[in-house]
Amino acid sequence: MRLIEIKKIVEASEKISGLVKSTECQKSKYFSNLFDSNIFYKREDKQTVKSFKIRGAHNKILSLDISDIKNGLVCASAGNHAQGFALSCSTLKYNGTVFMPETTPKLKIERVKYFGKNFIEINLHGKSFADAYYEAELYCKNYNKTFVHPYNDLKIIEGQATLFLEMINQINFKIDYLFVPIGGGGLLSGAINVFKQLSKSTVIVGVQVRGAPAMKKSIEQSKLIHLDNVDNFVDGAVVKEVGEITYNFCKNYLDEIVVVDEGEICYNMISLLKKEKINAEPAGAMSVAALRKLKNQIKNKNVMCIICGGNNDPMRKTEIEERANKWKFKCKT
Repeated sequence: MRLIEIKKIVEASEKISGLVKSTECQKSKYFSNLFDSNIFYKREDKQTVKSFKIRGAHNKILSLDISDIKNGLVCASAGNHAQGFALSCSTLKYNGTVFMPETTPKLKIERVKYFGKNFIEINLHGKSFADAYYEAELYCKNYNKTFVHPYNDLKIIEGQATLFLEMINQINFKIDYLFVPIGGGGLLSGAINVFKQLSKSTVIVGVQVRGAPAMKKSIEQSKLIHLDNVDNFVDGAVVKEVGEITYNFCKNYLDEIVVVDEGEICYNMISLLKKEKINAEPAGAMSVAALRKLKNQIKNKNVMCIICGGNNDPMRKTEIEERANKWKFKCKT
């Protein structure tokens, strides 16, 4: 599969710049000391919608023709793509419908309402992203609406890639290891398209959650794998099946993939908040949670972790602490 031309990613950066913030690369004193390396964060939790998803959603929506827009736009999301979609729609004054699972954290539902204003209708359906996705596709077919996919779309990937182009232009050092969370694979595909052209020696590490390792299983079996059962706790990174486009980018170009336990993610969410004052959501802490897996390889190296989202619902505090404590106890025994 051919990589997206860098000039297209540059054009996307310019196109979305009115709505998308340039986010900082921040050095972590705590994790750098812990792993005897230079750990940096790319702070996408500082976007207006507190996640990178605005990049892809806005780039895709801006690429649509009037004929695509006239009947209304639709998305399916566990929350963050929906917020980017909603902000893009309300900014451009386009009508849109968002399908989210009934299990979506209340905070994310409220933020979709806030960003979408009067231009967005919300439909809660099913227990998982897959349920909401299926219903959204059916709705588009029945009412001739245009679907804005959360990850399996080249324009979405092009938008996510702007994050990594921005990153390379911000720093004055070589990144030895880049840790990127995997849900459907859109963010990771964006990383691949930039780094495999502009920083080929950087090792790209995809990070998947134990309760939904769809990309890892697909790569291992050389075909798209559908998971029947998933743990929805890390809602921002749980899909039952990755996209064909994102799978092909990862199969052909990804250097390494690691799987992290939900409890370890929770433990690192707490560490990020206590040590760095970063309130990451579960998906946002995945890249940091994976550092321990490669602690020997990253020693004395420059490492970049994507803090991909900060929409953490305070109502989940007790569950996060319980999962973190269980993981910590398990590690000691």
